[in-house]
Amino acid sequence: MSCWQNNFSRIYVEKSVRQHRLTENILARFPKAARIEIDNYKEVFARAGQNFPRQKNRLQLILAEEKGNLLYTGSENAQDFGYPNFYYNTLILNCLYNCDYCYLQGMYPSANMVVFVNLEDFFGAVQKAIVERPDPASPLYLPVSYDTDLLAFESIVPFCRQWIEFSRKETDLLIEIRTKSANFSVLKGLEPHSRAILAWTLSPEFVAGKYENGTPRTNQRIAAAKKALDKGWPVRLCFDPILRFPGWEGAYRQFFAEVFTALPADKIRDASVGVFRMNADYFKRIKKMRNDTDILHQPYEREGKIVSYAEKDRLELTGNICDMLKNYLPKEKIEIWT
Repeated sequence: MSCWQNNFSRIYVEKSVRQHRLTENILARFPKAARIEIDNYKEVFARAGQNFPRQKNRLQLILAEEKGNLLYTGSENAQDFGYPNFYYNTLILNCLYNCDYCYLQGMYPSANMVVFVNLEDFFGAVQKAIVERPDPASPLYLPVSYDTDLLAFESIVPFCRQWIEFSRKETDLLIEIRTKSANFSVLKGLEPHSRAILAWTLSPEFVAGKYENGTPRTNQRIAAAKKALDKGWPVRLCFDPILRFPGWEGAYRQFFAEVFTALPADKIRDASVGVFRMNADYFKRIKKMRNDTDILHQPYEREGKIVSYAEKDRLELTGNICDMLKNYLPKEKIEIWT
């Protein structure tokens, strides 16, 4: 059963997008949902007194127009893979999945999902940024699925398909679609191309089962990545966040052996490694809400605006993980956040 089928009994629709083609397509998928017209999505999404964990058990959907920021400069918490023109956008607020360590719990006042249907405006903003990018010798690098999981949502809103086709035409654009989904079949019929990277976030089964609620099992994600590789897609593997727990070294060593037994290492485009880290303000809010998971109650340290493991532990984690990965991938294919 798809993870969204028990959700979206109510769909809030901004009046300005009621007649939008994408709005009509989404509403048609939920004929039994109550439809509530609103003037601005923030009336519902940003109201005071909401309970994020409780709302996660029964999500509602909000269809809106993004009138503000259509493009952001890349975050210091994310890897740029050496691309100087690093941006990202936010097509959907929140995610279908419910990972215990997810920063979205502290970033937004509501767990409900907002879909910005004015995709043509996002495309226009990217085209403008391509022309104006600071380093014309390098493409504009654009992750489109950092603050959500677009592939998991593709059966409802075909954003991945449309961004892949958009990037096929824009020769100075490189996109990344990051996911924990096993939903590769929704891209059936699309021809792969080198400027659209499919990136799977993978964790040891212990981590996935304990902290990544609602996500497909690790072996299902690996199988999806294998199908993508077999079709010729550029595939990135994201080992992020790396977590410290009793027996972590042995668990990750076995995990990488399983990953690269299933996936041909020579066909992997590259890999990213990042330890657990989070904006300090988000972390403070989430920790107050969540006493049901140990991942938020470890002896982390704050450095500036970031909460993470102490520097010594970060270096130990990334050093050991990278040594393990170098048994399968050349060093230049491993991107590290420390």
